[in-house]
Amino acid sequence: MNKNIVILGTQWGDEGKGKIVDCLTSNSAYVVRYQGGHNAGHTLVINGKKIILHLIPSGLLHDNVIGIIANGVVVSPLELIKEIKMLETNNVFIDKRLFISSASPLILQYHIEMDIAREKKLGISALGTTGRGIGPAYEDKIARRALRIGDLKNEKTLSTRLEKIVSYYNHQLVSFYKHKPVDYKIILRDLLPTIDLIYDMIQDTTSILHNAIQDRKKIVFEGAQGSFLDIDHGTYPYVTSSNSTIGGVITGTGVGPKHLHYILGVTKAYSTRVGHGPFPTELFDDVDKHFSQKGCEFGSTTGRKRRTGWLDAVSLCRSVHINSLSGLCITKLDVLDGLNEIKICTAYKNINTSEIVSFPNIDEWENIIPVYETYSGWTKKTLGIRKLKDLPYEARNYINRIEEITQTPVDVISTGPDRSDIILIRDVFFC
Repeated sequence: MNKNIVILGTQWGDEGKGKIVDCLTSNSAYVVRYQGGHNAGHTLVINGKKIILHLIPSGLLHDNVIGIIANGVVVSPLELIKEIKMLETNNVFIDKRLFISSASPLILQYHIEMDIAREKKLGISALGTTGRGIGPAYEDKIARRALRIGDLKNEKTLSTRLEKIVSYYNHQLVSFYKHKPVDYKIILRDLLPTIDLIYDMIQDTTSILHNAIQDRKKIVFEGAQGSFLDIDHGTYPYVTSSNSTIGGVITGTGVGPKHLHYILGVTKAYSTRVGHGPFPTELFDDVDKHFSQKGCEFGSTTGRKRRTGWLDAVSLCRSVHINSLSGLCITKLDVLDGLNEIKICTAYKNINTSEIVSFPNIDEWENIIPVYETYSGWTKKTLGIRKLKDLPYEARNYINRIEEITQTPVDVISTGPDRSDIILIRDVFFC
């Protein structure tokens, strides 16, 4: 039986999901983005050329695949158009292959200004957002004042509602945040030309997906960010504004759980995090430099240096549980090449009480230290290896230990940035 696959991040994002989506959608009919916005950045390397996508599903680089931006995604029309044009300059044409849910909330300039103003106001206590307006856009959705993609089809209604919302935001921006106001006329002027360009893309995507399911088409659901940036299950308040765990697929698409057959958790072979928030295994030594340089650990959206650390198996086990993972994909294994020893955090300890903590409460993180297991590293290069048997013994031992700790099979291993640098241990569409 053909299976629909969910691909999501198990850490704090930047796990390499884009490449895995690109790889697995080569044999699928649809690829679906179900949450987040253009704060996500999926980097793909195809024949040595780097392409970074923020809104458009990664699998659309295959010309036989149909892409869906579902209702759980907040959409900046300006950024979407920019991304479409970028793909066209790279000879990737998605005309008639991309559909956007009419229920997707819009991100407009006042969301961005509010995001920036809040971070500035918080100062050293800032959350470290990308400044792309994601949080304010999701707030409008919850407050039931959001403009949505479908509203672009009625210019009169759009104009009237936009003017009222801009007035609402300007009151806060000017009076409380002492920030510059936004101009309703300029926002409308910039927005109107995008309507003709995406008009035919605006659809009832839930119906499209249910028709695909009835026709037994293979569907890949592509997540953004990672499980511990989830608004409910992440390291709150240092999280994103959507559900980046498995529940976001269901509410973000209108596809029920019985149609999600296999859930693949993408896990970097070590850990990284961008911005503020708990990070028990964070390093500040030569290993951090090794990870940063060899792993090119700089945000594809923000350009900020990522914090790096050893693999945190405690949080990974938590991610396995809250997402009901079917299997794991380990990425950037090649970044560990050349290290004399490799560590895995297998438990947390409270520094004050020496008590082992399974998973901290919000107020406990600052007292948590990692408990490590240490393994031998390897000198042989894993870069570009495509068969499990060709990996060094020590690398296979590392993979086996991850499986033992998480009690979850490692079904895919990425051994480099190119789409061909991959080991498919099991066919996830059929396993």
